[in-house]
Amino acid sequence: MKRNLLQTIQSGRILVSDGAWGTLLHLSGLEAGECPEMWNLTHRDDVYAIAKGYIDAGSDIILTNSFGANPTKLSHFGLEDKTVELNEAAASISRQAAGNDRFVLGSMGPTGVMLMMGTVSEEELFEGFKQQAMALAKGGADGLCIETMSALDEAVIAIQAAKAACNLPIACTFTFEKTAGGAFRTMMGVSPGEMLEAVKSAGASIIGSNCGNGFEQMIEIVRELRTMDRTTPILIHANAGKPVFRDGETVFPETPDDMAGRVTELVNSGANIVGGCCGTTPAHIQAMVRKIRG
Repeated sequence: MKRNLLQTIQSGRILVSDGAWGTLLHLSGLEAGECPEMWNLTHRDDVYAIAKGYIDAGSDIILTNSFGANPTKLSHFGLEDKTVELNEAAASISRQAAGNDRFVLGSMGPTGVMLMMGTVSEEELFEGFKQQAMALAKGGADGLCIETMSALDEAVIAIQAAKAACNLPIACTFTFEKTAGGAFRTMMGVSPGEMLEAVKSAGASIIGSNCGNGFEQMIEIVRELRTMDRTTPILIHANAGKPVFRDGETVFPETPDDMAGRVTELVNSGANIVGGCCGTTPAHIQAMVRKIRG
């Protein structure tokens, strides 16, 4: 019998998610400017290998190769008509890798457009996210992860669309930066507290943050959220530290041991699901699993 994600979290078990996908896709040969989600059809075995690599590392949850698979983003590649096919394939690949005893969260990223600019309507965004969520659910996802958000209006529309599309639990994570004054804000000026209130009201069951920060800053974000909400599950996907520029390329400096060394503090701060974002690999996840599971 398939497990229930929210019930598993409520049982008190700390869940370990996966790490970066984009990093590994590029290592597998994805070219700059190429559509990553198209690989679900053209390089299915390579995408499966990434998903299976995280399962073999011990992930309880893996995401899907569908971060940019909304019609707005896909239109940049002339692939908006493949929205359903690409998302369904993304979920089915991760489902195949996860089997029935691990969880799959369908990844839904931002569109890259702002409502305030008037280039897209709320209705267009809603229908696009709804189409994506329906396809991810059909492909076998156990839940949806609306991630890397910075604007409240887009996040709320995505959650509402996902709820209209299916009955799966929804996680919503924002990307925060620390301001000169020491406060965390998104690029649109949203605070963790504002995010918390808006996404819970819209219907998200899991809140949190991804990208932009390593564990050090993520611990601060979790503590801030826990001063306002003691019970809602928190998901954290942290980068492998703050990026640095070395030898002409961007490098994320934290090793698997570095991240594993901070994961207990992150959990003790109140995180329920922990995993990685930019710069993290199956080795990072494996180190976290060993630390958490003992």
